[in-house]
Amino acid sequence: MSRGTARFDKERLILAVAAPLLAVVTALVVTALIIAATGKDPFAAFSDMVTYGSASDSQVYILNKATTYYLAGVAVAVGFRMNLFNIGVDGQYRLAAFVAAVLGGALTLPGWLSIPLIILAAMATGALWAAIAGILKVTRGVSEVIATIMLNAIATAIIAYLLQPEQLGQLDNAGTLVSTKPLPTSSYFFTMDAGPAGQVWGFIVVAVLVGIAYWFVLGRTRFGFDLRTVGQSESAAAASGVSVKKMVATSMIISGAVAGLVGMPTLLNDSHQYDNSFPVGLGFTGIAIALLGRNHPVGIALGALLWGFLERTTNHLEFQGYDKEILGVIQGVIVLCVVIAYEVVRRYGLKRQQQRVGAELAAQASAVRTEKQEVAG
Repeated sequence: MSRGTARFDKERLILAVAAPLLAVVTALVVTALIIAATGKDPFAAFSDMVTYGSASDSQVYILNKATTYYLAGVAVAVGFRMNLFNIGVDGQYRLAAFVAAVLGGALTLPGWLSIPLIILAAMATGALWAAIAGILKVTRGVSEVIATIMLNAIATAIIAYLLQPEQLGQLDNAGTLVSTKPLPTSSYFFTMDAGPAGQVWGFIVVAVLVGIAYWFVLGRTRFGFDLRTVGQSESAAAASGVSVKKMVATSMIISGAVAGLVGMPTLLNDSHQYDNSFPVGLGFTGIAIALLGRNHPVGIALGALLWGFLERTTNHLEFQGYDKEILGVIQGVIVLCVVIAYEVVRRYGLKRQQQRVGAELAAQASAVRTEKQEVAG
């Protein structure tokens, strides 16, 4: 390895570490100032968050939440790598979870058969719902942002209608909770016993497999290369023989299929039914986590764990006298700091690269002049 290459790799490594480090430090400083502005001690808050978040039951909670958040982050990241903004993950996963819950409640098959069918139904529903936006984009030029926002609203209306007791829903004994027919116990996904701390959802294994598949397909296959090429430059991709429209539609379908998995940890490991308390907004959380993780599978995992940690510990802070809105403030500050920090580091890296190329060109020009002088002499 040449000295220039070694220096370049070293600088790339430093810049890669500098971006998240700068983001974390800045976020901590800004968050501390915000907490101090409310009249509370920020250092006491941070200490309490670390202590409470380190408890075994909190770790189980964080892992379970991170499983869902990770799937949402990957679903969004697939679109981001194609330069597509799939805001429709929220509607895709909720509609997919509803369809999967209805199917699961109607099945009387053994678990080894019913669970894969439920998961496949969820993925197919998410993929089909996302495909609508993809087809509209490649055939009519409709922005995926507008299309997916509208599809979110349509999905909400469809679920609200079908969840009525007169349709596919049913009331609980208290008459307050409307839900689909509960899944039979044979369709429950496995859990891992963590003792008094609780149960770790087994769907974390599926999330890990999804992350590995995401890394392999995008980073080690021709399809992934074409997908990333289209995201960086559609004209360059088209010139190399890649069908841009086909890649756009395919990436939206894949993003929707992954989005279909987002509600599965809750359905198969927790609630075992779809009801009016089913978590909402996970698609938008996935956007923040994908940004936080820079669309990298490991980065998304760290972002999902951080989100779970913040949710667990800031909810605890509310019972310690802190304002309940502090969670949203901290999350917003972190995302904002991450975006700014990465952009600052990117621009600095680009400037350093330009300086390095300029210096090398100047050195080459100087060497050519020296050689000419020697020949002339």
